[in-house]
Amino acid sequence: MDSREVATKPHAVCIPFPYQSHIKAMLKFAKLLHHRGFHITFVNTEFNHKRFLKSQGPNSLDGLPDFQFEAFSDSLPDSDEDATPDATLLCESIRKQHFLAPFHALLTKLNNDAISTSSNPPVTCIVSDGFMSAFTITAAEEIGVPIVLFYTIAACSFMGFKQLRAVVEKGLFPLKDESCFKNGYLDTVIDWIPGMRDIRLRDLPTFARNTNLDDTGFNFIMEETERAHEASAVVLHTFDALEADVLEALSSMLPHVYTVGPLQLHLNQIPEHPLKMGYSPWKEETECLEWLNTKAPNSVVYVNFGSVAVVTPEQLVEFGWGLANSKLPFFWVIRPDLVVGESAILPPEFVAETKERSLIAGWCPQEQVLNHPSVGGFLMHSGWNSTVESLTAGVPMLCWPFFGDQQMDCRYTCNEWGIGLEISDDAKREEVEKLIKELMEGEKGKKMKNKVMEWKKLAEEATGPRGSSSTNLDNLVNQVLLRKI
Repeated sequence: MDSREVATKPHAVCIPFPYQSHIKAMLKFAKLLHHRGFHITFVNTEFNHKRFLKSQGPNSLDGLPDFQFEAFSDSLPDSDEDATPDATLLCESIRKQHFLAPFHALLTKLNNDAISTSSNPPVTCIVSDGFMSAFTITAAEEIGVPIVLFYTIAACSFMGFKQLRAVVEKGLFPLKDESCFKNGYLDTVIDWIPGMRDIRLRDLPTFARNTNLDDTGFNFIMEETERAHEASAVVLHTFDALEADVLEALSSMLPHVYTVGPLQLHLNQIPEHPLKMGYSPWKEETECLEWLNTKAPNSVVYVNFGSVAVVTPEQLVEFGWGLANSKLPFFWVIRPDLVVGESAILPPEFVAETKERSLIAGWCPQEQVLNHPSVGGFLMHSGWNSTVESLTAGVPMLCWPFFGDQQMDCRYTCNEWGIGLEISDDAKREEVEKLIKELMEGEKGKKMKNKVMEWKKLAEEATGPRGSSSTNLDNLVNQVLLRKI
């Protein structure tokens, strides 16, 4: 490729929120743009950049001539290299614009390199995680390029985030005192959210379960979604058929909303991407796939609470005995920082009881696991990436939401889409056992399996040649990302 071709190539700078699930979704999106002819600069924080190098090898981020990785400081104190960064510190740092100067310096460097070396094109657009908009919108304005905000969440959760100021104005937040957590107050029905019905206060983001109006997380989420209208477009990782009512309401509130999911189904249709790196800053243990090969179809319960959720030692034991007492085979991912403040220790009696039909790993290639024929159910935290991956694999879910948008994801998974059962907050072993058996062997489980296969088919249609997500992706590229300001 000569310098003239390089100079005319569109150049997207992609910057995810520095959490594993956000990085994974953004990296998939970046691969799709790269396949469509974009030069990509993918920007991680230095902390996550180092984690990827450790988990995937010293050459894993070498990239390609037209898909490059950069890093900048998150200005946070050093933390455990195997743990997810502290959410409150991270949100506060973003709110205070600590990321703006290093990000702007990186953009300037990329544009200067384009002038001096001609090996890279100048930056033509920014694809920012929606929860980085506090500084990325400003940076895009400063260099005069369009900016797309990619919210790696469901439309229902995004709508919930957008209602947080109304929750304050209607006197529902902050909570009066701690008694509100136990007296049924969280079951207050909210009937005024456009495109949504039967939503309770407890289904809104967990940041709204607080007695402090100045809570960092609450204000961060409220501000980051309120800025959405300032962007050139908003992108959501969902598809039209799944959330039609909410999306119709959102499209009347925001000028340009594009649904482009599920991203993996787009990637499945193109030749293998030349970028060989994986999506996880934890080392993925692939031995589990051989273990799954020895199990009968739809017989295994897969358990993974994602990259952020934590449990107490007591909760770990309750989930463990619930799994053990179900007498079903299970594969359980227990990542290094899953248990609050200590290592994950399961009782020796549990290990003895389950050793013939269980496997425990620190992390795994989740999509391969969910698509394995032996996996029949997914016990999970209702994170959106995991929910989409389970839906597209045709696997029904047991939902134990932890924080953030997961309560809303759980509500829709179980009540609107009919593909999940909810586990109560205290998750006692008897309930866990009962729900596992219902999911894997009961009548409700059979209905959920049929329903999730219907949604899987609709997801495949959305990402097919003339599907809604494919059309939206085309329009996003041609009408927004390739547009000159």
